[in-house]
Formats: sequence, structure tokens, C-alpha cells
Amino acid sequence: MSLPDITLISFGYFEKELLEKSAEAVKREYRSLLAIKEGHIDLSDYYDPGRRQYNGNALLKHVDAIPVAENNKTLGLFNVDLFIPILTYIFGQAFLGGRTGIASLYRLNNECYGLKADNKLLLDRFRKEMIHELGHTFGLIHCKVPTCVMRSGTYVEDIDQKDHRLCPACRRELGV
Repeated sequence: MSLPDITLISFGYFEKELLEKSAEAVKREYRSLLAIKEGHIDLSDYYDPGRRQYNGNALLKHVDAIPVAENNKTLGLFNVDLFIPILTYIFGQAFLGGRTGIASLYRLNNECYGLKADNKLLLDRFRKEMIHELGHTFGLIHCKVPTCVMRSGTYVEDIDQKDHRLCPACRRELGV
């Protein structure tokens, strides 16, 4: 089975190597054609001053409204602190079985937790988050397999414990 093409849209600055290596991991995992584009948005429209964070629901809707090819999955990439009303923060989110998701680098940085920067760990976390959110767009729900990239992740430590790959059961579900 062939999965839809994937478009990554970066909103803001991302180091070229981080973006390219993350994109390569996504492309490999889903065996899809992949394009990287730059997006432009006034993030102040999505900022909640009371929370000092950006509204993930509104950003997801914005990305979903961007015209793309019919059979395409789109992931908006950000580097801001995201929230949804029922959670303190999120790493990303997606429309289950839809065509759109978002992921943010912000809370994947060690510096966010008072730790020394680690670019290798940041890349590892970001590619897992991207693969995870795209999995939701393909209809995958959270997995119970501890190492599956589709396992739920509330904290960065949860993300660190996962692999960057889908488990065999999730692969079968996708038909890849």
C-alpha cells in the first residue's frame, strides 16, 4: 500500500541540518514522498498573554486551511510553546485520520528544563514527535507498546524512552 505524500511546513527558523535529518527520518518511516516548505504566519494572533503560550488548536486549524494536494498529509513545524485549553502544554497534535498535524521544537530542548543543550537528543526527540503526529493523521491511535513511537508522551522523558519507529502492530495497521 502506498501512503499519501507528506509536506512539512516550517514556520520560523529551524537549523537546516535538524530539519533535513528529521525529514529524512519521516520519509523513511512512512515510505512517502516528502516536501519541505517555508510558511509565514503572524504568531502574535495565536499568543495567549495570560498563559504566555501559543494556542495549538488555533494553529492546527490555520495549518489545516493551507491548500495542498488532494492526497497529502501536512505537518506544521513551530518553535514556540504550545498549549490546548485542557493541558498545560503540548509537543504537538493532529487531526486523527485527517490531513494535518503540528509539532513544536520548543519543549523538546534540554534548555527548557535547565539542562545543557544536546543537539543530538533534540534531533531524536523532534523526529519522534513528527513521526508520532503524522501517525495520527494516518489514523493511528496511541499504542500500548512501550517502545512504539505512537505511545503517548506527556513528558520529554516519555519521548526519550520511545523508538523513532512504529511497532509491528502499528505498521500492519498502516499496511506498510
